[in-house]
Parts: sequence; structure tokens; C-alpha cells
Amino acid sequence: MKTGRMDVVAAAVLCVSALFAGAKPKYVFVFIGDGMSTPQRMVAEEFAAATGHGALAMNRLPYQVNTRTKSANSIITDSAAAATAIACGAKTDNGALGVKPDGTRLESVAEVAKRSGMKVGIITTTMICHATPAGFYAHRKNRGETYRIGLDLVASGFDYFAGGGFGGKEDDRKDSQYRGNIYALAREAGFVVTTNRAAWAALRPGCRALCTFNEKHLDFAIDRDPAVQPALSEMLEKGISQLDGPEGFFIMCEGGTLDFAGHANDAATNLRETIALDAAVKVALAFAAKHPGETLVVTTGDHETGGLSMGFVGTGGKFFVGRLAMQKCSTEHFSSEIKARLRADISLPFESVKPLVTEAFGLVFDGGANDPMRITAAEINALKNAFEKDRSYVKKRLSDTTAHDVRRRYVFASTARGVLAAHAGVGWSSGSHTALPTLTTAQGVGADMLVGMTENADIGDRLKKLMAR
Repeated sequence: MKTGRMDVVAAAVLCVSALFAGAKPKYVFVFIGDGMSTPQRMVAEEFAAATGHGALAMNRLPYQVNTRTKSANSIITDSAAAATAIACGAKTDNGALGVKPDGTRLESVAEVAKRSGMKVGIITTTMICHATPAGFYAHRKNRGETYRIGLDLVASGFDYFAGGGFGGKEDDRKDSQYRGNIYALAREAGFVVTTNRAAWAALRPGCRALCTFNEKHLDFAIDRDPAVQPALSEMLEKGISQLDGPEGFFIMCEGGTLDFAGHANDAATNLRETIALDAAVKVALAFAAKHPGETLVVTTGDHETGGLSMGFVGTGGKFFVGRLAMQKCSTEHFSSEIKARLRADISLPFESVKPLVTEAFGLVFDGGANDPMRITAAEINALKNAFEKDRSYVKKRLSDTTAHDVRRRYVFASTARGVLAAHAGVGWSSGSHTALPTLTTAQGVGADMLVGMTENADIGDRLKKLMAR
């Protein structure tokens, strides 16, 4: 009887399980795509294939399970509760970090790793105090306690932090627990603090470091200036060089701005964030190839954002993901550009911004009848109406500087993004989180802990047991 391909794969997985049975990993990488579920991974996979980049590494890891994400008090989790579950192995209420619903402190897998003698790194494209990274070191009932979360970071004893800053709250003198500027406190605690790429690149291997590259979140991958902000994969490479040693290490690496693109229903930006996260996974796998019997790599998402779908009735159920390559900047970046031009000239005509739409989104106003990027009269009318709405909001802001500037009110960029999505066959059901399960994949020592349908808290619980020495 012939052995099928699936039988061969199953046999290989069983052999790997037997090889690593009872072993403890020396090096652990946990990757979290914020807002990343199976649809995001599949859209990025199709895009990578269509644009010649090959398959996603994270989708090729041998152990794969679906993971439920509900929190203790809601079927739809927020990032704080989800991060706590993955980090601490226990469900909590939305908004809570590293504590049970009653406020009881939980120990995270990163803290277990540190207590076991390993070095610890936390890397993200969001603010370093944002919900997902904070879930691994903070213990607060409210994820909005930015300054106090910063205090927890300093007190964590971890070895390498890299990402965005504290959103201007690092010296929040109004906080009743104010003890000084977070950066100054970090230096006093033994951290080398860097706030730009050059200083970060010059770090001495082995030193404890707090590295930020922006006051708030880092830029989307599609907008990033590589001379100013490193890619997620670069931050990980540096982290490995900082942490590698006889003690081993635990690294949590988050593609955090992926979630923001999901909230914006910005598919082209979202998939590039997923690919940027996958580039970091490839760095870990290259490291694992040099340490084959000592490394565990886990990839997951904290929840799904946006209700992403591939193919919808507007394109006859077809999916033209390659068309998303025409988009050259994020919706957010384009919106900022349009607002700046309107502030400079409030009478700016719609005709003058049409070339900007073509440049940013690849949409063609006067192309041939068979050009798939040629937009219809109805789509042009929708864009024109959205532009006039943006003009009215900018005009209001110019006349009343106290008016609240609500980002979502600027609709021209999102309308252009929606037109491109329609041509690509991408659909969204929400501008928020959904209850879709995420996909968790793994490879290496202890990867066989991921079996069957899991809860996100199962990941944290099993990782903690694996980290304990």
C-alpha cells in the first residue's frame, strides 16, 4: 500500500514529538499578530504568492491548532485580556493586564522564564506600554494606566525592550503614583535607554536596554522610513544578539500595528503588516536551524480584527489580491496628506487630488474599458462626495480650533481604500474585534503541547509549565 503525503507528514511530526518529549527549550520565541486570525494569514499568503515572495513561514510550522479567544467577561476579547491569557495562562476581564478579574496578580510566562534564569525580551511595533507587550510584564486592572504600566516595565527585571514609546505619559506628574520620568527610572535600574535608530544600533551586546523609536506607535510597514525606524525583523535580530548566552532566552515579538490596519479595514496595509511579522518569524527559524534541539517557535494572534473575507459578490466571488499591490501607503498616511493639502488651500478642487488617488491606490479615472483598476462613475461620485465631507471638517477645524478632531470623520481616504478593496474582492464585516478563533502554529522543543482546539489561556498555561525549571 502506498503512503500518502499526509501520512508522511504525520509520521514526521510524531518523530519530532518523540525527539523532544520531556525536553525543555533553551530559546523560546512567541510571535503575536495583534488582530491576526486565519483570514489575515491567508490573504497575506495569497498576496505573497501573487507578488513573488513565496509562502508565509508561519503557515508552514508543523503544529497547527485553532484557538478560541473569548475573555472572562465577553465573547469578544480586547487585547489586554487576550495578552493576559496568552502570557499568564488565565482568562481575565477586558481591559485587565496580568491580573485575574478580582485583581489578584498573575505570573506571566516571561516572568517564569526570568525566574528560571533566562533572559527576556519584549518587542513590538506599538507603544511598548500597549496592551499586548504589557500583558507580559504589567499587573494593572486598567490597560489605560500608562504611567503605572511604565513603572511595571522598569520593575520587571527584563533585559530588552524595543518598540514605540509611552505616548507622552512617561513623565505623567498628575499620576498619584508618580515617582519620576520612566526613562530616568529605567536608567537608574540599569537599562541603557535609546530613543533613535543610531543609538539602538550601537548597543553593546549583553546590556539591558529600553529602546524606543517614536513617542507613540511605530509607522506601518508600508509607510516606514527604514533610516528612522527598524523593521520588526531587525528589532528581533538585535534582540537575539542582546540576549543570546548560556542562560537562554524568552522573546515575545508582536506585530501590533497589524491590528490598527484591521480597525481601518485597510487590507493592503494589513497584509503588509502580516508579511512584516512573518519576516521576523523567518529570523527566529533561521536561529532555530542553528539550535535545532533547543528552540521553540510559536505564532498566534490575540484576536481577529475587522471580519476580513476573501472574495465577495461584487467581484463574482473572485479574489484579485494582486491588485492590493497598487496601494503605496496606508489609509492613515493618505488621509494626513489630504488634510494637510486642504489646510493649505481649503478651496482645493477635487480634480487636483485625482492624481494623488491614482498614485496612492492605483485607481484609474480615465483608463480603458478593460482596465481592472478603472473606476466607475458611481465610485467617482462617492469619492467626490467624501472629499467634500473632508473639506467641511477641515474648514470647521480652521474656524474653530477647539473642535474635536475625530479621525474617522475624514472619509476620503477610507472611501478610496474601499473602492480598491471592491476591485480586489476583499470584504470586511466590522471595524472592531470579532470572536473568530485565531490560528496558532508552532515548531520545535515542546511544540507538541499544541494539540486539539485550544483556549488562548491554554497557550500561556502550557508555556509556563514548559519554562519552569
